[in-house]
Amino acid sequence: MPISPVLGLHIAGGTVGFLSGCVAVFLRKGSRRHAVAGDVFVISMLTLASTGMFMAIMKSQPPNILAGALTFYLVATSWLTARHRPGETSMLDWLASFFGLAVAVAECTLAVEAARSPTGHKYGYPPFVFAIFGSIALLAVVGDVRMLVRQGISGTQRLARHLWRMNFAWFIASASIFLARPHLFPVFFRKSGILIFLTVLPLIMLIFWFARVKFTRAFKRPVPTYRTGEDRVAAGKLSTG
Repeated sequence: MPISPVLGLHIAGGTVGFLSGCVAVFLRKGSRRHAVAGDVFVISMLTLASTGMFMAIMKSQPPNILAGALTFYLVATSWLTARHRPGETSMLDWLASFFGLAVAVAECTLAVEAARSPTGHKYGYPPFVFAIFGSIALLAVVGDVRMLVRQGISGTQRLARHLWRMNFAWFIASASIFLARPHLFPVFFRKSGILIFLTVLPLIMLIFWFARVKFTRAFKRPVPTYRTGEDRVAAGKLSTG
């Protein structure tokens, strides 16, 4: 069965995104290898989200459009957080916050419509699904507003913002692969619980890293901001002595 170029890009983006996320999450934060793996993750996840949105628009699937939009927003704002220097913001942060707000409003609207529906569903989903994703989007927007009001963040706050957004976007990708399409995998994977584990792995890592960043002294030093390849090379030389 032939696969369209857009679907091929979508599958490739999801596969590379999940694998590069696995690599990035286990590498030392701020290292050159983590930065490279993070770049691969960002590109692949933005590809996954944008192609998913395009196909959902073509098929008139609002829930999938919003899922792709939320993923794109979380990855983009997480990338901006890592790219900015401590205490720095840009016009892109403002635009991203309005985009995130639109996603939150749309998700919450669908949650209300699903709750009021005679079937208790909207586009095949119950209210709590839209409510969860709407709450995540709203939480992220509140974080955007706080950051913009303060004219930037630094230290562990900056790292925590970067990590939770990347990890939750990674979770959306893993859920769309392993939880939503179990029929694509062998029976052993479906019966052994491996697919469930792979689905929740990003959430496990989110909790682990968020707790480590917020409640330990492991990341009290500023995390390097890499703007160019030369920055990464210099950081690599410094880290190796």
